[in-house]
Amino acid sequence: MGVKFILLAIFLLETVSLLVNSEPVEDKQALLDFVQNVFHGRPINWDANSSVCSNWTGVTCDAGNLRVIAVRLPGFGFHGPIPSNTLSRLSALEILSLRSNAISGPIPSDFSNLGNLTALYLQSNDFVGPLPLDFTVWNNLAIINLSNNGFNESIPSSIGNLTHLTALYLANNSLSGEIPSLNLPTLQAIDLSNNDLTGTVPRSLQRFPSWAFLGNNLTTDNPVPPLPPTGGQPSNKSTKLSETAILGIVIGGSALGFGLIAILMVVCYSSKKGHNGVAAKPKKKEGPVKKAVSRNQDASESLVFFEGCSHAFDLEDLLRASAEVLGKGTFGTTYKASLEDTMTVVVKRLKEVSVAKREFEQEMEVVAKIRHQNVAALKAYYYSKDEKLMVYDYFSQGSISSMLHAKRGDRDRTPLDWETRLRIAIGAARGIAHIHTQKDGKLVHGNIKSSNIFLNSQRYGCVCDLGLATLTSPMTPAAMRNTGYRAPEVTDPRKLSQPSDVYSFGVILLELLTAKSPIQAMGGDEVVHLVRWVHSVVREEWTSEVFDIELLRYPNIEEEMVEMLQIGLACASRMPEQRPKMSDVVKRVEDIRRVNTGNRPSLETPSEGSTPIVTASIVTEAGSSSVHK
Repeated sequence: MGVKFILLAIFLLETVSLLVNSEPVEDKQALLDFVQNVFHGRPINWDANSSVCSNWTGVTCDAGNLRVIAVRLPGFGFHGPIPSNTLSRLSALEILSLRSNAISGPIPSDFSNLGNLTALYLQSNDFVGPLPLDFTVWNNLAIINLSNNGFNESIPSSIGNLTHLTALYLANNSLSGEIPSLNLPTLQAIDLSNNDLTGTVPRSLQRFPSWAFLGNNLTTDNPVPPLPPTGGQPSNKSTKLSETAILGIVIGGSALGFGLIAILMVVCYSSKKGHNGVAAKPKKKEGPVKKAVSRNQDASESLVFFEGCSHAFDLEDLLRASAEVLGKGTFGTTYKASLEDTMTVVVKRLKEVSVAKREFEQEMEVVAKIRHQNVAALKAYYYSKDEKLMVYDYFSQGSISSMLHAKRGDRDRTPLDWETRLRIAIGAARGIAHIHTQKDGKLVHGNIKSSNIFLNSQRYGCVCDLGLATLTSPMTPAAMRNTGYRAPEVTDPRKLSQPSDVYSFGVILLELLTAKSPIQAMGGDEVVHLVRWVHSVVREEWTSEVFDIELLRYPNIEEEMVEMLQIGLACASRMPEQRPKMSDVVKRVEDIRRVNTGNRPSLETPSEGSTPIVTASIVTEAGSSSVHK
């Protein structure tokens, strides 16, 4: 009996050991056959001698390590068609993501063997040809994303038989024909925009927003009023009215432009009686401006410089400077003025200032006293009855907004890597937190947005445009709604709070992570708010779709991005009392790098051309490929 018991124990131990060390051998070989027969621009750590379930990037196995159930390989630089009889052998596969590669050809016919698929993400590739006719072979599909490819022909009606389908994204293809009636109560999201679809939008889909069908030749049974025509022949009466209006706009705009430049010239005339700059011939178009300034100059007012400011210039210097409009914002217009001794400054012309001179001067004094490497220093200001201006140093790289939202693909555009975005977040958080310690801990910035954040000399975020909100007239409700950075409880920009600053900073963090604007216009009056969109994506556990595709090439940063996402959402909480204080936000943002000290590039040495790691436990796949931008 003793010998039998020992043998039985040994047998059980060996059985348990086999179960613990089990591997899906056939699935492993199928994945090796795939990666060995398709070109990929970045290395991938799939090795026959390592565990597919424990060590392979982008692979998830079931609880018993018996089968591969998820493959997520976004942005690995795959080129060419998917080799046949490779991925199709993963018969237990539930999630397949090959998004953001350069895979070409049609969807392989042998994908019909993947009968357990629940989510298929093939967006942003080079797939061509018709969609599979019979989608019912994937009757468990809940999410289909085939956007941004070259699929053509019609949308198969068999999609209407997918009773578990919750999201369908087919935007930016060449699909034609009519949209089939997809009577699917489970369907929660759809995007068929920018195809060649014709006919009417089926009644079963008219519950979805209009942007989901833009860029096609579609109508609805109850169409909304059409947009004003861009061509065609209007009536004679409307033609005359239009030409008159246009002429008036042109004349008025020209006059306003000359007037603005003239005002800039007035600003600094008497601030300094001598200057060592070298004179140069002014541009011809500045001649009339010089005359206008000479006539309208108010000798009783002057530009006020603050202690420690090395900049001083007079009217003649500005007359010889080239001026450029940098932007128009909530509180005024910003100009770049390049003086002839190569010095460049920024002049902000405020609009609708409602306070008296003494109150304005007191606010400028408060702002000027703030000296912090992450807060842009106010160098000078100008106050007169009709004009109020502020002068700052010029940041040559432009605002964070211009860096994030410059047109992708432009030769002059430099993508913002993760290291830079992290520095921006850390620096801006430090600057705002320092502002909140001023005036006995009661000072509020009030105008935090990406166009007011720049890179300082250490390439950290630097906050600008402090102290303007309390100086201006109340904004209209429409303008308040359209800012995107404004906390929901704010109804008067002159009555802001530090929690509302925290909310605005939360939007900045989401903007850095997604590279999407805080508000996206969808046509008509419909807009998509970034905060709401991120909440909806995270709620559906599609977290990875939040992140900017340009961040996918950086390795070992997914935990850092998710941590920043959590900080951003906490800051952008709807209830002010639920938002953290900026001092706590600084610690959390700085701790992103202190805690995650694994194999990731340092702030000083960003990695080039390395493999992105997508950790299945924290980064799942996403729905649409954009905020419908």
